[in-house]
Amino acid sequence: MSTSEQVVPRRSNSGSVYDPRELSEWDHQTYFRLVNADLTEKQQARITKPKKVLPRQSAVLAVHWHPEFVPMPLIRTRIDAMFPNRGCELIIPTQHNILMSYDDYAGVEVDCFSHSFNRKVQLLCHFEASRVEQADVFRSMLAHTFRYRSRQLFEFVDALIEPKFADRLEKAVDRAGVEDSVVEFVQTHTRKLKKLLLEHESETPVEAIRNKIVLHYFCALRDHYDERMIHRAEVLLREVKRIVKRNFSNDSFYATEEIIEEVRNLGGGVVVPHPEQFWPILLADYDVDGYEVWNPQSRDYTEFLITVVTKQNKSRRRASRPILIFMGDDCHMGEKTREPAYQDPEKSGREVGVQPAWDDLTIRKSLIIANADRVRVIEDYRARLNR
Repeated sequence: MSTSEQVVPRRSNSGSVYDPRELSEWDHQTYFRLVNADLTEKQQARITKPKKVLPRQSAVLAVHWHPEFVPMPLIRTRIDAMFPNRGCELIIPTQHNILMSYDDYAGVEVDCFSHSFNRKVQLLCHFEASRVEQADVFRSMLAHTFRYRSRQLFEFVDALIEPKFADRLEKAVDRAGVEDSVVEFVQTHTRKLKKLLLEHESETPVEAIRNKIVLHYFCALRDHYDERMIHRAEVLLREVKRIVKRNFSNDSFYATEEIIEEVRNLGGGVVVPHPEQFWPILLADYDVDGYEVWNPQSRDYTEFLITVVTKQNKSRRRASRPILIFMGDDCHMGEKTREPAYQDPEKSGREVGVQPAWDDLTIRKSLIIANADRVRVIEDYRARLNR
C-alpha cells in the first residue's frame, strides 16, 4: 500500500457508507457492546463448553487467572467439565487490582513498585475468604491502584493522537513498519474512540476502562474496512501499547513492601508471578510464600527457577517455611467470549488449572529434587492460608 492510498470503507448491504469522520449510531452501539458485561447465549456456551477435557488430571492448582467480566458460575461449569475426576484442588482468582472470591478463597494480582531495584512488579495475593470481608485498608489500596492503573488507557489513546507524544508514535511506526495511510487511519478512529470514552464515561463500568478496548474497537471496524488494513492497524497499536506501558509512571503505585505487609496483617499468602520478567525480585528477599516458575508468558527459565528455589530452601532460615513452587496458567476468561476468528490464539488457548510443565518429562527431575508437585503445593499452601 502506498503512503498516498486512500482508505475507503466498504459499502454496507443497505448501500450506506460508514463515515470515518463522524460518530455514527454504529459507533455508539459498538462501544456499548464492548463495555457491556452481559454475555449472549453463544458467549456463555463458549465459556461453559470447553474444547478439551482432562479426565486424568486429578489435582487442580490455579492461583493465577483472571475472570475479567465472566460470571463465576459459568467459570465453575467450565472447570467442572474440564476436570471431571479431580479430587484435590486450590482455585483462587486473581483479577488485576480487584479482589474476587471463588468458594472459600479470595485473591488479587496487585501492581506495585520496588524502589530497591526501580521496577514495577506484580504480586499474587491469596486469602481465606472470610479474612478479607472487612479488609477496608487493603481494599482502599486496591481501589487506588486500580484507578491509577486505568489511567494507562488514556495515555495509550493520547500517544496515538496528541502531538506531545509524537516521539512515541514515531518510534512505534518505525518498529511496526507501517505506512502513513495506516497511521492516519489509526488516528482518525482513535479520535472517535476518545470521544466515545468521554461522552459515555459515566455509563462505562470501571472494569471496562482497559487498554484492550482500543484493540477491540479496531477489531470491530472489520465491519467496514478491509481485513489487511485492520491487521496493519493492530500491529501499530500493539507497538504503541508496549511503549506506553514501558513509560507509564510508577510514582503512585504502593511500595511492594507495603502491599506484602498489609497482606500478612490479614493472614494472606504472597506469590511472585513470572519473576523472569523482573529478575532482581529473586534477590530482594521479600516475605513471600512462593515463586511462579512457569506460565504461558514466562517459560524459558523454568528449570533454573526451580533450582533457585531449591537452593534457597536449603538455608536454615527457610527450613521451617520453605518457598513453594507454583505454575500459573494466566488465563484471561474474557478472551474466550470473543468470536473465534478474532481471538488472540495465544491467550484464548490458556485454561484455568492447565500448566503442562508439571508433567513435562524434561522438568520432572528438577521438580522431584525440589519435592514439588501439584498435590504437595496445594496442601502446603492451603494450610498456610487457613492458619
